[in-house]
Amino acid sequence: MKVNKDQIKKLFLSTMGFIFLLYVYFSFFLGPLNRSRDGMLLEIKDLQSKLDASKEQMNKAVKLEQQAKTSTGRFAALKALNPEGAPIAWFPPRVRAFFANQQVDKVVARLEGSTGFKPTELTGWMKYSWIIDLPQADYGTLGRAIAELENTAPLLSITKLSIHTLPEQSQFQHVGLAAVNIIEKK
Repeated sequence: MKVNKDQIKKLFLSTMGFIFLLYVYFSFFLGPLNRSRDGMLLEIKDLQSKLDASKEQMNKAVKLEQQAKTSTGRFAALKALNPEGAPIAWFPPRVRAFFANQQVDKVVARLEGSTGFKPTELTGWMKYSWIIDLPQADYGTLGRAIAELENTAPLLSITKLSIHTLPEQSQFQHVGLAAVNIIEKK
């Protein structure tokens, strides 16, 4: 088969047209499409990271809301533990009644002092220091009573305990307790 000059020109022009067509396709159609796709992928990745951060913030907000509900309930329960009136009027009888229920008689509670709190969120509360005197108690009953006292009164803590044996009655001890109670100002 013989190829003449005219056919070579046509073949050359067809090849040049095909190369030009490929150049136009890759430069003007596929190139911008790829750049647009890459830009969209970066934007999707950025939005996905923002969405993940938002979900995390929402989870934190839900947890914080649950903690706030729990704390509000606890705070209301703690406020309900303090009856109306001055603590000097209701705390000593309450302590006497508590220890009487624990079979410890002759309990005397007296106020040693009170102080306020420095943090601004606690300015509505006072710390009262009490001396509780138990002139006649035995070890077993006393231990159970102190444990029960600290377990049932969440705002009260025993800070000092002194036990002295009674020389005339060795089965009993004279006990002095120093306790701190946190009470809301009214």
